[in-house]
Amino acid sequence: QVQLVESGGGLVQPGGSLRLSCAASGSIFSISVMDWYRQAPGKQRELVAGITMDGNTNYADSVKGRFTISRDNAKNTAYLQMNSLKAEDTAVYYCNLHWGAIHYWGQGTQVTVSS
Repeated sequence: QVQLVESGGGLVQPGGSLRLSCAASGSIFSISVMDWYRQAPGKQRELVAGITMDGNTNYADSVKGRFTISRDNAKNTAYLQMNSLKAEDTAVYYCNLHWGAIHYWGQGTQVTVSS
């Protein structure tokens, strides 16, 4: 069983930065794909960024050049560095670990971008 705990969300002004963390329990973190999703009110959950166990990354077009996903396998933790935040980045952010067809979700962390 894997548990994911996100942290680092909060209120930030437009143009500001936040760093989200996702700490995973269990022993499969280093061989799993880690993704960050977000869900804004009234909208579907969308994939923001992903990183493979080899460190290959992908990003939604809306965050390219502003967000950076990374992972530290020694700490069983994934990160999402978010810079140049915009009001439209406001959402609950979730991390997702998937290993084959098995998916685990965190509880989510709120990010609010507002002046």
